[in-house]
Amino acid sequence: MLVGFENSDDAGVYQINEDTAVVVTADFITPPVDDPEIFGEIAAANAISDVYAMGGIPLTCLNLVCFPSKKLSSDVLQGIIRGALKKIRESGAVMVGGHTVDDEEPKFGLAVTGLVHPDKVWRNGGALPGDKLILSKPIGSGVLLNANLKKLVSEGALENCLFSMRELNAKAAEVLADFTVHAATDVTGFGMAGHGLEMARASGFALEIAFDRLPIMDEALQMYKKGITTGSNASNRKAAGNQVEFASALDKTSAELMFDPQTSGGLLVAVPPDQCEAVLTRLHQAGVSSACCIGQVKRRSTGSPPTTLLSFI
Repeated sequence: MLVGFENSDDAGVYQINEDTAVVVTADFITPPVDDPEIFGEIAAANAISDVYAMGGIPLTCLNLVCFPSKKLSSDVLQGIIRGALKKIRESGAVMVGGHTVDDEEPKFGLAVTGLVHPDKVWRNGGALPGDKLILSKPIGSGVLLNANLKKLVSEGALENCLFSMRELNAKAAEVLADFTVHAATDVTGFGMAGHGLEMARASGFALEIAFDRLPIMDEALQMYKKGITTGSNASNRKAAGNQVEFASALDKTSAELMFDPQTSGGLLVAVPPDQCEAVLTRLHQAGVSSACCIGQVKRRSTGSPPTTLLSFI
């Protein structure tokens, strides 16, 4: 076992021989939208992302389905599977079956198996002082999805949000494979703060993120200013405790966005400073247009509270 659950990594990695290791992961979600096919696309992209976050290539996918067969027609289930299959094929993997149970609420996801060379596994620990932090997708999907239930989000903002959530992290992972990645994870349910903390803890250093460099989805901040939030913000903030520090210049709205839960979010990686610009250039050329350098890895200052691992400035 090369990677287990010690540091909350995105997937497990088991070495088969000197050249081959398997990446194993599973994830499923409730519907973020009413459209079955879009739900399937988002759920599949979300699950497959964990393989990319480990530096792996997805191979096989098993459907994980909870479905209220007495409430919804089989056409809905077929739409979900159709959407998932679209993303599975786009990733180069194959669907090999799955399991379905009857449930009161629909849930869907995948168990995914991938391959990676044992010497090229990415972990969420390993970031070094001076490393630059790159985020490949914008944040804010959690609050936008909730606000959309209240019809507060514009059609354009929602469309951009759903496009980002359905986009595979394949292009970003392919580009990053040509560079030195000291640490990697994907930003999902625990939000920017939660997954940043996981990287900081696993690496043993602090992360400093510049708020004004973060790629943010259209209207996400506006929704928080309107008083919209999500069911996960409070628990994400509580889990972070006093390990996260916000600059006094950042208002409460900006801070709240850091706990916004993402679904099928982007890759957060730590790369050597002398490679940062080249990485960004290649990502943009590959179509990962939202990729930004959002901060850096630092040694923990002796003047800071000993529990502070993540700072937003």
